[in-house]
Amino acid sequence: MLILSLSIVSFAQSAEGKWKTIDDKTGKDKSYVEISHTKSGRLQGKVIKILTPGKENARCEDCKGENKDKPIIGMTILWNMNKSGDGWDDGRILDPNNGKEYSCKMRLKDKNTLEVRGFLGISLLGRTQIWHRVN
Repeated sequence: MLILSLSIVSFAQSAEGKWKTIDDKTGKDKSYVEISHTKSGRLQGKVIKILTPGKENARCEDCKGENKDKPIIGMTILWNMNKSGDGWDDGRILDPNNGKEYSCKMRLKDKNTLEVRGFLGISLLGRTQIWHRVN
């Protein structure tokens, strides 16, 4: 019984899984991102579906480096997220709509709601999106 209780607690604290991203400006559904652990134990997130009509086959035209003109579906847009207290930080997030990378931190508000903050420099200068777990 103790093992079952510990696994429920650990699942509730995990950001691993499929998340529906919501545009913080329009409030509309944007995509599904699959978050998983890397071999180093950090979290990363990959776009697995685009929900914006007409953009299902979009490419990252404004991206730099290896992501330039690559399909957004399958692209890693969240990486190097390190567990820290009640959340994750020290990571990076890519906005494939403008090709810009930001520092990132995130935390679970509850087991089905993830708060993701991208920022430049200090966390006060950024944007927050709320992502919802997809079952």
